[in-house]
Amino acid sequence: MSLFHVIGFGWNLVLILCYWFVSLVFSMNGEVMTTKSLLGDGEQIMMKLLEVIAEAMSILISTFHHSRNPSAIDQCTFARYTERTAFERPLTSGVAYAVRVLHSERKEFEKQHGWSIKRMDTLEQTPVHKDNEYDRDGLEPSPVQVEYAPVIFAQDTIAHVISVDMLSGKEDRENVLRARESGKGVLTAPFKLLKTNRLGVIKTFAVYKTDLPSNATPNERIQATDGYLGGVLDIESLVEKLLQQLASKQTILVNVYDTTNISHPISMYGSNVSSDGVEHVSSLNFGDPFRRHEMRCRFKQKPPWPWLAITTSTGILIIALLIGQIFDATINRIAIVEEDCRKMMMLKKHAEDADVAKSQFLATVSHEIRTPMNGVLGMLHMLMDTNLDVTQQDYVSTAQASGKALVSLINEVLDQAKIESGKLELEAVCFDVRATLDEVLSLFSGKSQEKGVELAVYISDKVPNVLIGDPGRFRQIITNLVGNSIKFTEKGHIFVTVHLVEEVIESDEEIKIESLLKSTLSGLPVADKRQSWRSFVCFNQEGSTSFPSSSLDQINLMVSVEDTGVGIPLDAQSRIFTPFMQVGPSIARIHGGTGIGLSISKCLVQLMKGEIGFVSLPKIGSTFTFTAIFTNVCNNWNEKKSQQISNQSNSVSLDFHGMRAVIVDPRTVRARVAQYYMKRLGVHTEVVSDLNHGLSYLRTDNGITNMILIEQEVWDTDLGKSSLFVKNLRKINASVSPKLFILANSINSSGAGVSANGFPTPFVIMKPLRASMLAASLQRAMGVGNKGNSTNGELSGLSLSKLLQGRKILIVDDNNVNLRVAAAALKKYGADVVCTDSGKKALTFLQPPHQFDACFMDIQMPEMDGFEATKRIREMESNINSCIQLGQLGPEAYGNVSSWKVPILAMTADVIQATNEECQKCGMDGYVSKPFEAEQLYQEVSRFFHIKPNQNT
Repeated sequence: MSLFHVIGFGWNLVLILCYWFVSLVFSMNGEVMTTKSLLGDGEQIMMKLLEVIAEAMSILISTFHHSRNPSAIDQCTFARYTERTAFERPLTSGVAYAVRVLHSERKEFEKQHGWSIKRMDTLEQTPVHKDNEYDRDGLEPSPVQVEYAPVIFAQDTIAHVISVDMLSGKEDRENVLRARESGKGVLTAPFKLLKTNRLGVIKTFAVYKTDLPSNATPNERIQATDGYLGGVLDIESLVEKLLQQLASKQTILVNVYDTTNISHPISMYGSNVSSDGVEHVSSLNFGDPFRRHEMRCRFKQKPPWPWLAITTSTGILIIALLIGQIFDATINRIAIVEEDCRKMMMLKKHAEDADVAKSQFLATVSHEIRTPMNGVLGMLHMLMDTNLDVTQQDYVSTAQASGKALVSLINEVLDQAKIESGKLELEAVCFDVRATLDEVLSLFSGKSQEKGVELAVYISDKVPNVLIGDPGRFRQIITNLVGNSIKFTEKGHIFVTVHLVEEVIESDEEIKIESLLKSTLSGLPVADKRQSWRSFVCFNQEGSTSFPSSSLDQINLMVSVEDTGVGIPLDAQSRIFTPFMQVGPSIARIHGGTGIGLSISKCLVQLMKGEIGFVSLPKIGSTFTFTAIFTNVCNNWNEKKSQQISNQSNSVSLDFHGMRAVIVDPRTVRARVAQYYMKRLGVHTEVVSDLNHGLSYLRTDNGITNMILIEQEVWDTDLGKSSLFVKNLRKINASVSPKLFILANSINSSGAGVSANGFPTPFVIMKPLRASMLAASLQRAMGVGNKGNSTNGELSGLSLSKLLQGRKILIVDDNNVNLRVAAAALKKYGADVVCTDSGKKALTFLQPPHQFDACFMDIQMPEMDGFEATKRIREMESNINSCIQLGQLGPEAYGNVSSWKVPILAMTADVIQATNEECQKCGMDGYVSKPFEAEQLYQEVSRFFHIKPNQNT
């Protein structure tokens, strides 16, 4: 409504007042009728005003409470807003909002708000007159019912109704139910207001989730209801204000009644003083068709003098102007709210567009950076295979390490982006837990040896060898934690332990004793690791767990990473998991890093249905602990894969089956680590604390001891005693002397060159211990198994040569450098490689019949991308296969192959868009992320090729 409408309404009202003034002079009956008319009009205007205000507040509630999670408003905001806009509702005592809560939602609702839903009739029986008399906890809880309507927001004047269930009150229940079924404002019967004890009514409006058509059914309205908005009207104040300056109380008596129940009318205003005058009865419409009201006017004494009419008309004019002002303020307020809503919708759209743009930007930047990086790393790998001197090899290795560090940084940023967008998902594949931890140790072995820091892993025997989960993300969490420990630890140790959750609970006392005795890996004091998991929700105060223990289906692991580093300052510990947070500005300069590793780790742990915590003491060290839930390998479809992993783990241990060893180490924790690895190789071990005890054991033992593993600390303590030990060892068994091994922790091992009177120098095994490395060292020294044991990468290379020898492979990539890198990598293993630079050309090459055994397909290419090219290839193969099966084509024309399907592997740098699901959807058989290495290639091609010469796919 514009200002002109308000002015026109005001002029019309002035004309009516002038006519009423003239009529008043000649007839008191006319005054009474005009009084009734103005009173009724004022009520209708007021009710329409309430509806407009209710609509505005409904928009506020829907936009900022129900459409936001968490809510953008609270009681304080609602109270402040209604207080500041109280001038728009001069005839109301207060407004409140009650939300619809189903019984199934009650418990969560009460937990969220911190109070229980109270029953209305309890509050009605003990009215509140003053704020300090109100005690919410003294109210009885609302009885169990299908649904509730607790007040969550209220104007300060009626804040005592917060938490009260409007459906449990006698006066309000029917009112609320009618409001939501009809979609209109509904009045209650008159009742005593709780705080003022004056007569009043409540007009209730339903707030719906969406805009409903006018012909919506009651059931549709009930289902769409979010809550209820109510305004409290003080009847006595309302009528007093409307009658001010309108008629003298000494002249006319006005009574207003609620006549819904005609046999028992309820007096809403006025007294029952009798008079001799004629009573005029007329009906009033307050906007609720269900309730009926009437006004009764009668004379008390003689008609007033004309000047009284003038005063009354002036009062009516003032009321009209006030109403016009209210209309104008309300319309302006609605316009402001609508404009704010429009701006917020625009901001929301801009934010959504920005989020899409960010994701697209990250995807594009990822591809554009990783594509040339693939070329750089690939060329460096090829360069490393050429004849280089030591200096050149060092330069190339440094460049490779820098390139891999850049790729790792890109992956971290992309992981953070995927976490923020909720697109990060976990795999569910079989993996070897112990092999995964060995890979982490291999990653940091060089740095730990350079610093002279003890790095070790211990996994409990109760942890299964093979689990189902996401090994990459599990490894990423541990890598982040160990990486931080390596950065901030200059002496002492870094110790990774893996147990079942219930093991930790049962051994709590044992851990406490170890902590008191300071029994640690390096002997340096550490923070009490028990404090790192005390805050976990899964532990109660008694130290027991609140979720089921590991079973046949699920395995609950607890992983701890303990270090003796500088620790975390107390003031920085509260924000340690905040993205991009560094303890101090100097940390990034000294140690590097982005500060998002721990943030990503926490999100990954939560995805694994676990928790993460830490304890840290400055200048003592830190211990980070997390839990993760994995699936046990108990399903038939996983048995074959599990058996393959187990066979790979146990193949080396057969070489040492039945052998015996003695470990000389005074520290029980460190000796337990060595025992753990020897047990994995199938070697039976005994632990002694020093060389003398070792000799005593060997003299009394009747069995054959094949090897002795001596901790470097023991060997270097007294070189003379070490030489004497070697002499006495030869005397005990001159024919078959056990092999000696020194377990060294640092690259600068002084004891590695000690010999004793011509006796062979002990073999040095560098820590950290890993099963494959330890097996290789023992094989070379003991002369068993594969003496020339290769590294994992070399093994993959040998296997790849057998798999790819003579295979014809098509590589499709629009980047010439990447074509050269991929072709060189495959040719290195004996493959016959053909290259093409577009998806359209790939269709020609792979048109049956052809001689290709596999195809590596880039995804992002001009004209036709890899997805579209793969779809067309699969359609082409499907059509030919159908024709062959139906006899329309002879297999002789297609190389005697009755079913064509060439393996197609995605090969792309776009790690966000090119997911496994998208590749499988278009018909691809696998996925290799750039830059790729021998292990990645082997993992993919081994699913299609077998180590048999001249075998076609």
